[in-house]
Amino acid sequence: MEITLQPIAWVKNSRQHITDDYWGDVVSEIILDERIPANAFDGINGFSHLEIIYYFDRAKEDPIKYLRRPRGNPDFPEVGIFAQRNKDRPNHLGICTVELIWQREGSIGVKFLDAVDGTPILDIKPVYREFSPPTKTKQPDWVSKLMEVYWDKKKE
Repeated sequence: MEITLQPIAWVKNSRQHITDDYWGDVVSEIILDERIPANAFDGINGFSHLEIIYYFDRAKEDPIKYLRRPRGNPDFPEVGIFAQRNKDRPNHLGICTVELIWQREGSIGVKFLDAVDGTPILDIKPVYREFSPPTKTKQPDWVSKLMEVYWDKKKE
């Protein structure tokens, strides 16, 4: 089976290089592709948060390591690729829940998107509370350690 996807939008922001951490001061503009009419955003400003599905177009084309330590950190356990959110994954897909800041003709502004400038956007969905699981989430302790400064503002 072959699946073909086309970007519906593109990321514009100050982040030029793929790096971990310090995404807290990055504001991204998501600009609709010219094939998509601006009215595709009609009504979006009624939502505070969106889910952005994007393609890690600059991820390595090396063979995928299906079992590895997150960020190569020896303090973290070896876990499977589906137990982490690394960009070097089978289909190079990323997903992020963002805060909507503004809407303009053919573009939106968001916070908390960890995608670099020029990243292709594959889909945008509003966050519905009713789609969140009614049960409490859990995660291993190493994840909290890994994410300690992820959303902090970059230190000068």
